[in-house]
Amino acid sequence: MISRRIDEAFARPTPLSADHDLFAEFRDLLSAGEIRAAQPDPAAPQGWRVNAWVKRGILLGFRLGTLARYDLGDGLLHFSDKSTFPPKTSPPGGGTRVVPGGSAVREGAYLGRGVTCMPPMYVNVGARVGDGTMIDSHALVGSCAQVGRRCHISAGAQIGGVLEPVGALPVIIEDDVLVGGNCGVYEGAIVKRGAVLGAGVILTRSTPVFDIARGEVIRAGDDGPLVIPEDAVLVPGSRPIGRGPGREWDLSLQAPVIVKYRDDRTGERIRLEDLLR
Repeated sequence: MISRRIDEAFARPTPLSADHDLFAEFRDLLSAGEIRAAQPDPAAPQGWRVNAWVKRGILLGFRLGTLARYDLGDGLLHFSDKSTFPPKTSPPGGGTRVVPGGSAVREGAYLGRGVTCMPPMYVNVGARVGDGTMIDSHALVGSCAQVGRRCHISAGAQIGGVLEPVGALPVIIEDDVLVGGNCGVYEGAIVKRGAVLGAGVILTRSTPVFDIARGEVIRAGDDGPLVIPEDAVLVPGSRPIGRGPGREWDLSLQAPVIVKYRDDRTGERIRLEDLLR
């Protein structure tokens, strides 16, 4: 199995010449979406499990690569990166639109059919973007992040990646999620199917989310990620500091708020995004 071969190559202190061929095989599978850094798993506590061997394979690529220069656009654009991770090309037959204007996708990332990339945006190695998703201008999909089908990652949004430690779950954005402009989702947070993040929402593992629709506070578990429920609609909020200098100075902390759960009216607004695809 390729997983066993990758783990053996990763454990070797000195790479073998055959490891380069092994990595090329591994990267092709990753780029084609046949293997992935994390995948749905109904048996896992949050419905997802990490494939640590895939992350080790990516790290092996960094170890094997040397600095190389890449020239694109008849020499008008120059890149210097590891030889094992050249810029990814998207043939028209794949149904992916990468609109001109400074976007980049690293080899080892997977883009599904009908993905639209608006310039300038960036998708890092190990990331997976599902069919029909739009990645808007100035958006980032970090290494190993998993973005589902029919999502909209709006302008300026940051979907953080988690490559190390290899056992850590990356950021997960499930199907039919809208991530609003200038949002940030980091530290292995999971945004469940159909959720809507209003512009400017920031989610991290240490961020409590205040669900006023259900009257509860959502926090990451001791060993688990922050999980945003299905169909939740979040907006940025704030909460006052209740003691010490923060209270004396009348300061507040940012606090994402679930104001409601998605309904027909919410879905109708989001369907308007299809006009942009």
